[in-house]
Amino acid sequence: MKRILVGIKRVVDYNVRIRVKPDNTGVITDGVKMSVNPFDEIALEEALRIKERGGAEEVVVATVGPADCQQQLRTALAMGADRALHVVADGVIEPLAAARALLKLIEREQPLLVILGKQAIDDDNGQTGQMLAALWNRPQATYASKLELTDAAARVTREVDAGLETLEIDLPAVITTDLRLNEPRYVKLPDIMKAKKKPLDSLTLADLGVQAPQQLKLVKFEPPPQRQKGIKVKDAAELVDALKKKGLL
Repeated sequence: MKRILVGIKRVVDYNVRIRVKPDNTGVITDGVKMSVNPFDEIALEEALRIKERGGAEEVVVATVGPADCQQQLRTALAMGADRALHVVADGVIEPLAAARALLKLIEREQPLLVILGKQAIDDDNGQTGQMLAALWNRPQATYASKLELTDAAARVTREVDAGLETLEIDLPAVITTDLRLNEPRYVKLPDIMKAKKKPLDSLTLADLGVQAPQQLKLVKFEPPPQRQKGIKVKDAAELVDALKKKGLL
């Protein structure tokens, strides 16, 4: 079966203003809206479009995280995914641990293509897709802004500093998505109701034989400094004088 595996992550909704805890040990998540990482929504949308064009027969969505992640998996099912896999894991899941867990799911599901967002908006690491491709020993194409599939290869247009770069890679492969690849569809109420009946399987890191030791220690969280109030100047000379007083010239 031609299958696409899509990795998603549960993050604080991008519309929410982030607040740091008073003791600087993290960000406040109690009572805060959580959503599917926006880049992962784009990855899922692309997988669904490939299926709708006849390029795949099944779209499976997967995540690694706490029990609350099932809400985001149900959202993905409502968008159109056929099945969901939840690797239940508490605490901080670093990119390498997530990649190892996804590799085990790949070995079980044997997908033609694995698509992930280029990064998560909470930690901005942007490492999981690259690590997964290395562990899987398969080709990768990152920051995809256009994707075309044939029976045995993927043609990917990606954004680089100098402009656009087009790669052709053999399948199976790992692809990470950029913002300009597509615009995710809106989830409708009937789709939400249908999603409740779709399969959602839960397993643990131990079931997959994966360990997730914490290799990075988060020492302190700080909010960005408040923006200082601007001033108006009458002319260029006054601007230069103001910059000199601030030590910027």
